[in-house]
Amino acid sequence: MSFDNAYQALTEDSSGDGRWAFGTGFADPLAGVDTRLPEGVDGQLLAQYCLMLADDALVTSQRLTEWVSWAPELEDEMALANIALDLLGQARMLLTRAGQADGTGRGEDELAYFRNEHQFRNVRLAEMPNGDFGHTVARILLFASWRLAVFARLRESRDPMLAAIAAKAVKELTYHREYAASWVIRLGDGTELSHQRVQRGLEELWPLVEELFTSHEVEQQLATSGVAVLPDSVREEFDQVLEQVLATATLQRPDLPALPGVAGKAGRDGVHTEHLGYLLAEMQSVARAYPGAKW
Repeated sequence: MSFDNAYQALTEDSSGDGRWAFGTGFADPLAGVDTRLPEGVDGQLLAQYCLMLADDALVTSQRLTEWVSWAPELEDEMALANIALDLLGQARMLLTRAGQADGTGRGEDELAYFRNEHQFRNVRLAEMPNGDFGHTVARILLFASWRLAVFARLRESRDPMLAAIAAKAVKELTYHREYAASWVIRLGDGTELSHQRVQRGLEELWPLVEELFTSHEVEQQLATSGVAVLPDSVREEFDQVLEQVLATATLQRPDLPALPGVAGKAGRDGVHTEHLGYLLAEMQSVARAYPGAKW
């Protein structure tokens, strides 16, 4: 059935098969990939690992969407929005895999919108509030450099779904890193003010970097079976990228202590900063106000 305008398509039932309004119902980019669990792999552990990777992307995507209508140039507003959409796409596939792996059948929407703060497993770097543009491109550089190194190795994962997701994500993350690096260099080697701002952004975020390379017990167990990547194994690559970019940008690598967790626990354990609760309240508000809504 054709419609005269987009609003008619939203308000009139065309097939009797309404779709939930908040995400599910689009084409599956991984159609045809084997969804069976690899032999000897614990589905619960795999689901937890997928949630970690998904939540990193989902929360970072939400932060980047806050820049829409606020970026300094239209071109950069589109770039930030596209990076956010790439990460959202990665989150959707990983959330779907999590629901398959643990046998619950939970879909991406349920996992995104109906988990509470302590059930999210993202690193704390993802949830920190936006600062200025220099702060944002510094965060993207740190996040994308780390995630790209991890996902490049995940292409060899024994889980075919993870390997397929990683193969798709590597192309996107390569662009994210290049975009952020180009801006960090332009700002760092630009005016005195732009240099100060991106340097300040790095210093504000640096205490959260160590968490990126702290291996969680879920990662350790799955790494022994060839499914996961130990984050500390990519530290050298991350450091090399940062060294090259910061040197070109005439920026200093911060020398600051890591932000401690609570009783040794941090984002991977569901222990977050106060900022995540506010982010989720906004992100989940419509879905929770109209649970199961259809269009």
